[in-house]
Amino acid sequence: MARRPGNTLEKWEVAIVKAMLSRKFVPQDIQAYFSRPTRSINNARISEIKDGTKHKAIKAASDDELDTFLDSWPDIDPKTGLHLQGDELLVKAREAMIAAVHTFNSAGLYFRAELFIVTAIIAWTYLMHAYYKREGIDYRHKKAGVVERTPSGAEKYWELSQCISTGACPLQSGVVNNLKFLIEIRNEIEHRSTNRIDDALSAKLQACCINFNDTIKDLFGREFALEKRLPIALQFVTFDGVQRQSLIATDLPAHIATAMDAFHEALSEHEQKDPKFRFRVAFVPKVASKASKADLAVEFIKPGSPEAEAVERVLLKEVERPKYLPGEIVTKVKAAGHAAFSMYDHTKLFQQLDARNPGKGYGVKVANTWYWYENWLEKVLEKLDEGWTRPKKV
Repeated sequence: MARRPGNTLEKWEVAIVKAMLSRKFVPQDIQAYFSRPTRSINNARISEIKDGTKHKAIKAASDDELDTFLDSWPDIDPKTGLHLQGDELLVKAREAMIAAVHTFNSAGLYFRAELFIVTAIIAWTYLMHAYYKREGIDYRHKKAGVVERTPSGAEKYWELSQCISTGACPLQSGVVNNLKFLIEIRNEIEHRSTNRIDDALSAKLQACCINFNDTIKDLFGREFALEKRLPIALQFVTFDGVQRQSLIATDLPAHIATAMDAFHEALSEHEQKDPKFRFRVAFVPKVASKASKADLAVEFIKPGSPEAEAVERVLLKEVERPKYLPGEIVTKVKAAGHAAFSMYDHTKLFQQLDARNPGKGYGVKVANTWYWYENWLEKVLEKLDEGWTRPKKV
């Protein structure tokens, strides 16, 4: 467990300590109530409260509050040692990610990716808040030095976007890119109906899970890892090309495809291949040479090994959608039998059809240049086959 020097008591705990002192609890016994696997409290912290050298302004807890504390003590998760109140942020982070994975693995759900993304973002937000709190970093929104508040009067804390953009963020660039991508998709799917996008996002979602588990271990300790809580998901089917296509069912919604393409275009090739951005696994039927190993159903192959190169040759890869410049579209249309089709015709056609509207999914703007997808080429050919004629030049 990586600890910040000088573990301290929170205000509510100081109030409980004062109430204990009033009941003549021995300081050494009081210390035992507040030390736990995630935090070690020095006896000096109790002495400061008893002598009045610190925390003078904090009032002692009431008798009822002290009794409630004693009745619920130790209030600790026996598997992790996390205190359900003192370590609330870390507890919530773990439970939210567990819920996200359970939801995605649940049978019969049609919007698993959407539910996973929303819940995983909540998990990551709590995890970052737990880290910043431990490090003594103020993660509240401020305006002119004053803490901002919600309409109900509660303090406003950083959303995940702010948590990962601050200079104090401890996450690696690949992890940050993965989270930025999921936040972008979350923003696109909010309040909109989508077709199933599980398959298209699976590599990013898998990376999100692994990144979360690695991060919670790196920042807080291996005892908080989620491996023991989350089993391997079992499948009822094997996958060939036809079955995989049936899972995808239809093309991605235009706004989702456009958002994904725009995000990927902003990343370098190295960033796109970073397994912390997207994580892909090949499931290989395993024929064991020994009976004692016959139950090994999934084999993880080390990247760069000869086995990995062999898998790479047969693995169904994610393929970036082809993109064409306007001149390339014109060339392809001419080659398809419309020799008179010109750049002027192309311009008038996409203007008439409002084809640059991102919601239609015909193309994407990258660095002030518009690129067209294969479906736009098909649309152009369809319109020409229907007898579209160019408007007269004025």
